[in-house]
Amino acid sequence: MTEPADFTKIESIFVRHRNCLLVRGQFTGIYTDYYLHLMEHGLRYPGELDQMLKDSLAILTLHLTARPWSETIAWTANLRAPRINLFVTGSSNEEYITGRIFTEDIREPDRNFFYSQTTVPTSNEPRLSTMEIEGRDPVEWLSQFYAQSEQRPARAFRLDDENFAIIAAQPDADLEWLAQLDSSQVADIEHSEETNLLETRPFRFHCGCTIDRILPILGSWREKPDELFQESDEITIQCPRCAASYRITRDMI
Repeated sequence: MTEPADFTKIESIFVRHRNCLLVRGQFTGIYTDYYLHLMEHGLRYPGELDQMLKDSLAILTLHLTARPWSETIAWTANLRAPRINLFVTGSSNEEYITGRIFTEDIREPDRNFFYSQTTVPTSNEPRLSTMEIEGRDPVEWLSQFYAQSEQRPARAFRLDDENFAIIAAQPDADLEWLAQLDSSQVADIEHSEETNLLETRPFRFHCGCTIDRILPILGSWREKPDELFQESDEITIQCPRCAASYRITRDMI
């Protein structure tokens, strides 16, 4: 098993006088672990889908850092033409981000839909939200998600050298300033604005799936193994979170 790269540190910064929260990070480390994962499991996504998944990993990581530590968040984008399900999930407490793309057996919607599920230890039921999204760019989805689900303005920025940032409005924010920002201004913000580092959070690309965690998914097949295995003595199962492959034999069920 390949050892993961160092954790990526995500910075949470308050922009004084603008009353906005800037969250930023450099994602080369997470992308390196992601590609090592793909190589290990013989996975490859087409270029456009690969970039969409990488962008989504970055944006969710930043959003997690803007939220309380206790939350585990999962996003699913159900897209049409071509139809895919793009899935990413992560946790600040567990310091991970992971995801995958589903391209087979996908119900094609008449519109693009975005689903967010937030889980906290103190609640038995996750908080769910569903919305329609425009376009196929995860960076653009962020502002749509904040407007509809978070009930406040926010913008995401794709910067140079695999850096990403989001800026979210806080109470009494300078909304005119936020609306006119461009990528170059965000990259240079510490030279033009008064800022204060609030915290950093570590993340890495990691799922934590194991064969012992995958097997319970097949519990309902225990009484009908022939239907599951057909004419074979083994099958391959993919992790629903990261698409890692696991070989399952009849005696394991």
